[in-house]
Formats: sequence, structure tokens, C-alpha cells
Amino acid sequence: MTRLLIVGPPGAGKGTQSARLTETFGIPDISTGDIFRANIREQTPLGVQVKAIVDAGDYVPDTLTNALVSSRLDEEDARDGFLLDGYPRTLEQVAYLEQLLAGKGQALDAVIQLVADQDEVVARLRKRAIEQGRADDTEEAIRHRQEVYARETSPLIAVYRDRGLLVEVDGLGDIDEVSDRIAEGLAARGIFATQDDAAAG
Repeated sequence: MTRLLIVGPPGAGKGTQSARLTETFGIPDISTGDIFRANIREQTPLGVQVKAIVDAGDYVPDTLTNALVSSRLDEEDARDGFLLDGYPRTLEQVAYLEQLLAGKGQALDAVIQLVADQDEVVARLRKRAIEQGRADDTEEAIRHRQEVYARETSPLIAVYRDRGLLVEVDGLGDIDEVSDRIAEGLAARGIFATQDDAAAG
């Protein structure tokens, strides 16, 4: 019954570590991006609404994002734990998630924050962009995304730090090293992957 949230700047290896965590703990990786895409693909009523908003180049409002996440957390595979990625993104969403989980007698166990030096992440993403032939992914564009992330998430990180939920992990270095740091940070909070979790994963 492990309920986690992972946050980190673009290029900090969040996707890789999320995949490892879900396998280790035998819990689903719940990404708002994936939820949006699945609902759009399946043409659910919420998906139709999201598609119209995204096609117009607008942000999906909190109320709609909350409804999609709530629906996903009600699914069978999320009943015994989950890893949230990309949600919550606003203080309103933080409050909604807290109320939603409290209504089920649940709460987040930890918030994993991958911390990475911005210059190193920018260099890593720029190298990847060049290798993949994405000329439009300029250093300026990459730095802008980093700044947007920092601006949007700093209030959320402050809230979770105040609540004693934050596990700060250096996100740079070898993938296995970062995974070990996350495991150590969670263990310090009394969160371990049991044999049952590993078998389920």
C-alpha cells in the first residue's frame, strides 16, 4: 500500500526512475499525460473535452484534471497504491488530492523530488536534441521549460516539505545510483518494497 508522487525537472530522468519504482513496488505509474491521451484515444466524454482544450492550445483546467485523476485512482490497479507523475501541478490540485485520498482513508506516503543542476540538465537535453535531430530544441527553449517547471513546482514542493513528506534525491549520475538514492531516501521514511511488492511488479 505505497502511495508516492515524483517530481523533477525535464531531463532529470523522471520517466526512467518512475518505471523502476512502479516495478519495485508493484504499483501503477499514473501520469496525467497518459490519462489525457488514453481518454482522448477512447473518446470518453472527458477525453472529448480535453481534446478541444488541447487543440485550442489552452491549459486543461484543474476541475477537469482533477476529475480525470479521480476516475483513474478509482480503477482496481490503483486501490493498493500508485505513483503519481505530473499531478498535482497547482496548489488547488494539491488540496483536491489530499481531500480525495482522505475520503478513502488514505494519504501520500512520500514525495520524491529529483534535484538536478540546471546547467547539467540543459547540456544533457541539448546533446539529446542534437543526436535526435531536433534543431528547434534550442538551449533557450530548454532553459525556458526548466524555468517554468521551477516556477510551477516550487510552491508545491514547499507544501510537501512543510508536511515532512519530501524526499530530495540527486537526480544526476548513473541510473542505478539514482535508484539506490531513492530507495535509501524512502527507507529513511520507513518505506520499503516487500517481497510481495516485487513479486507483483
